[in-house]
Amino acid sequence: MSAPFTIRPAEPEDLPALGRLGGLLMREHYAYDAGRFLPPGDDPEGGYAWFLGTQLKADDVAVLVAEQDGRILGYAYAGVEPLSWRDLRDQSGFIHDLVVAPGDRKQGIGTALLEAVLAWLRQQGQARVVLWSAEQNSAAHRVFARRGFRRTMVEMTIQLTGS
Repeated sequence: MSAPFTIRPAEPEDLPALGRLGGLLMREHYAYDAGRFLPPGDDPEGGYAWFLGTQLKADDVAVLVAEQDGRILGYAYAGVEPLSWRDLRDQSGFIHDLVVAPGDRKQGIGTALLEAVLAWLRQQGQARVVLWSAEQNSAAHRVFARRGFRRTMVEMTIQLTGS
């Protein structure tokens, strides 16, 4: 990397870059398992930019970006989730997305985003943080495990109709 990157809250002008990264996230997950993940459709970038735009002002959500020289390298999206009897889980922080652009991976950006979003969740008074990660995403699993995350659930899927 030519210059250090910074982590900061996302702003509305970041939405096109966030949409591109969100579209990438959707495509990667769909490629992992088309029977489980939402098809990207014709404009996942636009859809993801719109969705994350709805989250920017929420009090119980953080969308953080890693930026270098005006370029968004990756983002993290997390929130505070209420107690869930369905999930047998007390109120907790939940990391929904953590993605780094392919050409910028393995440079500590994902780890820095993870640390920043964990700090934000700690500031929100959360005692624990939960996340889901695609079974095939072993690189992400290593990042999370190095930080101390442990496996607690296994999601299983069966296709009942269609292909």
